[in-house]
Amino acid sequence: MTNSNQTTGYHAGYHGIDIGGSKMELVAFADRDGALTEVFRERVATPGDDFAAFVQAIVDLVAHGDAALGTTAPVGIGLPGVIDSASGRQLSSNVPALNGRLVAQTLQQALQRPVAIGNDCQCFALSEAQGGAAENAASMFGAILGTGAGGGYCVSGQLLRGFNGVAGEWGHWSLPATLLAQHGLAEYCCPCGKAGCLERYVSGPAMSKLYAHFGGEGTEPLATLAIIARANIGDAVAQRTVAVHLDVLGHALAGLVLAYDPHVIVLGGGLSKLPHLYDRLPAAVKRHLFPGVHVPPILPPRFGDAGGARGAALLIRQHTKA
Repeated sequence: MTNSNQTTGYHAGYHGIDIGGSKMELVAFADRDGALTEVFRERVATPGDDFAAFVQAIVDLVAHGDAALGTTAPVGIGLPGVIDSASGRQLSSNVPALNGRLVAQTLQQALQRPVAIGNDCQCFALSEAQGGAAENAASMFGAILGTGAGGGYCVSGQLLRGFNGVAGEWGHWSLPATLLAQHGLAEYCCPCGKAGCLERYVSGPAMSKLYAHFGGEGTEPLATLAIIARANIGDAVAQRTVAVHLDVLGHALAGLVLAYDPHVIVLGGGLSKLPHLYDRLPAAVKRHLFPGVHVPPILPPRFGDAGGARGAALLIRQHTKA
């Protein structure tokens, strides 16, 4: 699918590419006095099992973006997973063709320009820190709550990635045994290879799993919105599910407050659309903090799912200016 607005003659620009398991999207931005203006957008299917086809698809997208910008622009890419800081190889991606590959080096050679690759959650945080819900905040944490849980930490609008490039991976902190016992929860295994990771209890699929664990009826997993709807009409199991989810999420975000002390927390992912989180989550976080520590504002995202490519463009701009 292609939706383009051809514009030429810009002196500076950046390409942001958001990679997903089924689709990838390039957005070309002109840089006008520090403000990114979208001039071109194109989306194609992700060649998930063929690395050569994946690289060629990126090359083609970037060529189309260059034509729209009228310049050879640096490329930022956001995708799930992490890059091994020692080997440079991609790990834990939901695009099988990328796992174990030197993705950044291969694309830089194919494109002959600067390329920066970041975690998609970090790109979300950067987008919300620069022009998004956390604009002008001294620091912010972008917490993704979708099919998993991840995030990114920005200070003065700049993404801090850390020694391994994994700063913000709060979804793989462990849920303490005290909360597991208090709520009668099992120690769920995580695809990362560990057990008891927070994302197994706070993500969208986790809420469905909690509902089934507490005895919810149905042969198929119940979707998050259906659980919320049942809780609102008095379903006891659904109400317990929502309460436990809130408490565990409150504990997790309290950990973020103690570790990063952000001035703002911006939620992302599918669960960020749930109104009850903004009403009830601050109190849930407060319960897990000691006296004198206050909960920062917890805000919905300004760009939502559309921020991935924008954040990737901001990432390469940060990288090239550094």
